[in-house]
Amino acid sequence: MSTDFERHFQESVDDCSLEQLRDILVNKSGKSELANRFRALFNLKCVAEEFETKPEDAKKAVDYIAEAFGDKSELLKHEVAYVLGQTKNMECVTALRKATLDQNQQCMVRHEAAEALGALGDKDSLDVLEEAYKNDPSLAVRETAELAINRIKWQHGGVKDSENLQQSLYSSIDPAPPLALDKDYKVEELKSILNNTEKPLFERYRAMFRLRDIGTDDAALALATGFDDESALFKHEIAYVFGQMGNPVIVPALIEVLARKEEAPMVRHEAAEALGAIATDDVLPVLKSYLNDEVDVVRESAIVALDMYEYENSNELEYAPAN
Repeated sequence: MSTDFERHFQESVDDCSLEQLRDILVNKSGKSELANRFRALFNLKCVAEEFETKPEDAKKAVDYIAEAFGDKSELLKHEVAYVLGQTKNMECVTALRKATLDQNQQCMVRHEAAEALGALGDKDSLDVLEEAYKNDPSLAVRETAELAINRIKWQHGGVKDSENLQQSLYSSIDPAPPLALDKDYKVEELKSILNNTEKPLFERYRAMFRLRDIGTDDAALALATGFDDESALFKHEIAYVFGQMGNPVIVPALIEVLARKEEAPMVRHEAAEALGAIATDDVLPVLKSYLNDEVDVVRESAIVALDMYEYENSNELEYAPAN
């Protein structure tokens, strides 16, 4: 989910207690709309991030968020894992380790939980990530664990402090840092690294995020060439990046990827959400056409993306969660 999505769903909800937000998130009433459940999730995230100033409330928010791992919605649970990884709150680690190794969770949820452990930089989770890397039946989860292991080692191995990194325009903690500014990479060179399957996945991701941070039309179009990769994980991350960039030049490529019925659901879902974040006029009918998609995460992503589209194209802020 893009930075714009997160900003949208973090609209403050002054009238809801933590318990009310939890009840909306877990759909206690059975009537909570999916978009409102996302709003409850991101409002709980805001509280979970206050672990230094309000530790008791923050711990409670983490516990309430983690309750949603018992839900049926793959899309919601994957977003729960993402949110926990973005909080910087180490209270999230236990639930994320469990979700990473829980074969009863869908692939997309296990992948996001592993990525979240990497985002938290939790050295004590390296054994869990190694187990997922070696034994998970899903290639996407194994690749995610590989990235998370590399990110933790980069963060704690001294390399991070020696590199000159561009100040990101985005608030997200990414699965890999951008390639350092110590070398003046050109777009074509980064494109070559991005698509070179002989290079480590971590380095290719670093090229991806350097292209994102360059942010030009040429950089966006270079990123789009990655949609021809065989890795579903790789393609889903490119779609995520496009949701952050919000560049309309990439809309045709995202529409094409969303239309690939043979494509992995995690890729199509991220393409739908990116289109909702970009929110140009030609996006609306496209997203509406997927409201009855046979794949649950694609259909639910279209619902959430349309909610975001309406927000981006409205001057009214009427986004308080309601049962």
